[in-house]
Amino acid sequence: MPNNNVILPPKMIGIIGGGQLGRMMAIAAKYMGYRVAVLDPTADCPAAQVADHHVKTAYDDETGIRKLIEMSAIMTYEFENVDVEAAAMAQQQGKLPQGTAALEVTQNRKREKTVLYESDLPVPNFSVVTNAAECEAALEQMQLPAVLKTLSGGYDGKGQQKVTTKDDIPAACTFADKHNACIVEEWIAFDKEISVVFTRAQSGEVIFFPIGENEHKEQILYKTVVPASISETVYQKAQEAAKVIAEKLNVVGTFAVEMFVKDDAIYLNEMAPRPHNSGHYTIEACNVSQFQQHIRAICGLPLMPVRLLQPAVMVNLLGEEAQTAFSMTSTWQNGFVHFYGKEAAKPKRKMGHITFTDETLAEVHNRFAAYKEETK
Repeated sequence: MPNNNVILPPKMIGIIGGGQLGRMMAIAAKYMGYRVAVLDPTADCPAAQVADHHVKTAYDDETGIRKLIEMSAIMTYEFENVDVEAAAMAQQQGKLPQGTAALEVTQNRKREKTVLYESDLPVPNFSVVTNAAECEAALEQMQLPAVLKTLSGGYDGKGQQKVTTKDDIPAACTFADKHNACIVEEWIAFDKEISVVFTRAQSGEVIFFPIGENEHKEQILYKTVVPASISETVYQKAQEAAKVIAEKLNVVGTFAVEMFVKDDAIYLNEMAPRPHNSGHYTIEACNVSQFQQHIRAICGLPLMPVRLLQPAVMVNLLGEEAQTAFSMTSTWQNGFVHFYGKEAAKPKRKMGHITFTDETLAEVHNRFAAYKEETK
């Protein structure tokens, strides 16, 4: 059951996971006057750098989890691949308002797609396969292109294989045999992808952030533009679909749903039961960020009405780009730069992001274009 008690500063908030989302949660919590403890196996991880305590242990280590539960007045998590048993321990102690239902659904693509389908929400055609023969049969019945995805663990394009023509089917079957169980999904020839980020309070109130329009490169989010260039019909459909999910999963906190847009139709793609990369723009472009709103929700505080202060473009800085951006910061005035404090800059690894804001979307795009020109 959700914890309906109000948790006030300077009580301790425990965060499972020490990456950049945990870091930004911790910063928001510290700004509000809370103390923060982080559980993560990595020394000097991004969230630990701004926390009061670091429980340095594996995510499924019972002793470490119990230590975090004991020192925390309330708890949350920064990524969906949290050990469900560990989360259940916190929930049983009345310290995890988010519960485990959303975790269990979003950790497994079969459960995720099934929940969406059973809720009468629009999703691409899909089927689950457990071996090469089933994969081949499913692809024979599906219009190509299609995409094969592992049931769990994949993100930023990992654990996926696109099937463009029949020549790609043998490789897809090998992929299916290797991963035991996969989901075969119709590839939607979409016009654009959007993110619906919202926060739901323990009372059931849902507050939406402005919808963002996403652009990916090599299946990794490259940039998010806000406001999205979509019709009012799509805007309403997207919010209504997200609200169905919020109620179905009894969401508490900030939650994100990625959707494809084709003409005036939407297709729900993936969900994240926590703040999302595409919502980073809210830190500078809105009166309240996705992280502040998340902390308010889990602590039982009333949610703030959301206003977009200025249009924005948020750009991810991957390993190969971060050093160039970092070297510009001593002279550059064109954007809000966030570095996550990760030690090693690896290719395709998210090392930070930049958010550009201005009075009009055209001016924001000009700022982004100037940045691209300077980083050539």
